[in-house]
Amino acid sequence: MTSTSTATDGPAGAPTEDAPAGGGGRARRVALYVLGRLTTAVVSLGAVIVAGFFLFRILPGDPVRAMTEGREVSLEQEAELRRQFGLDQPLWSQFFDYAGGLLRLDLGVSFQYREPVTELILERLGPTLLLAGTGTIVAALLGLFLGARAGWRPGGRGDRVNTAVALFFWSVPTFWLGLLLIVLLASGRGFFPGLFPTSGMVAPDATGIEAVLSTARHMVLPVVTMVAVIYAQYLMIMRSSLIDEKGADYLTTARAKGLRDGLVRRRHAVPNALLPTVTLIFLNLGQVVSGVILVETVFSWPGLGHLFYSGLHVPDLGLVQGLFVLFAASVILMNLLADLVYPLLDPRVRP
Repeated sequence: MTSTSTATDGPAGAPTEDAPAGGGGRARRVALYVLGRLTTAVVSLGAVIVAGFFLFRILPGDPVRAMTEGREVSLEQEAELRRQFGLDQPLWSQFFDYAGGLLRLDLGVSFQYREPVTELILERLGPTLLLAGTGTIVAALLGLFLGARAGWRPGGRGDRVNTAVALFFWSVPTFWLGLLLIVLLASGRGFFPGLFPTSGMVAPDATGIEAVLSTARHMVLPVVTMVAVIYAQYLMIMRSSLIDEKGADYLTTARAKGLRDGLVRRRHAVPNALLPTVTLIFLNLGQVVSGVILVETVFSWPGLGHLFYSGLHVPDLGLVQGLFVLFAASVILMNLLADLVYPLLDPRVRP
């Protein structure tokens, strides 16, 4: 008996009409996915640059008057300063000069410091990464740990206490909490001495191991302030994700195999519940560059957040614009990395 050929028959090894596209189609989808995310990031950054430039131009105040405050300056000298900083040019001309500088990685010159903005950022970047990075890591670990325990037994005493405390600190204004910690733990009252420094990063005369210990003491209050305010984000998302995972079939199977309840939570439930927190973690990592502006300002921490706050008073247009673009670019970059990493962790969203 001879077999009847069909329309889908072909040479051995060749794909048929009903066969899947194979590796080539998969690679094309991945390339389109990455290209789409890159395009979105570039467009977002461009919008930030345009919005940031014109936004800071409408701030009240005259940069030249602020720079010359308290000094006898003639109208001719003010006009010369405007010419030096390009403030006498039309707004559209200033924008194109600024955009051209960005393409050369030139963020301009600070009005109040009379230094390139790039150099000022590099000087303050280290302290910000140290403070904000430490606070973000501690907050993430604490929030995920407490969120996992609260979500595994929702409605229990531990869940109610952890959730209430986290939401309380989340609702407290950052600057108020920082000032309160300074009053309680730094200023000292009566026989109770101040335990921690109120400002700065390190004692002026400290060197070597003394400088390291001094920096650690200066970090205690700002890190505690940061952690108290932001750890609730991780706790609530982890709690919600774990509650959703509790009824999954794979957990029932794990229990049927005789695994202990704690082992089921750690090995099976928590790794899958972590997936929704990936985007939040990446976004907060992007915000590490900006630091916590209010925390750095309250504790006079010599970082980018405090630098940005000081630039708003002049207003120092070159400085605040450069920092604004840096802060936005770091968040956009981390969001892009989250979009690229998430499909690797969760097969359900792969292109």
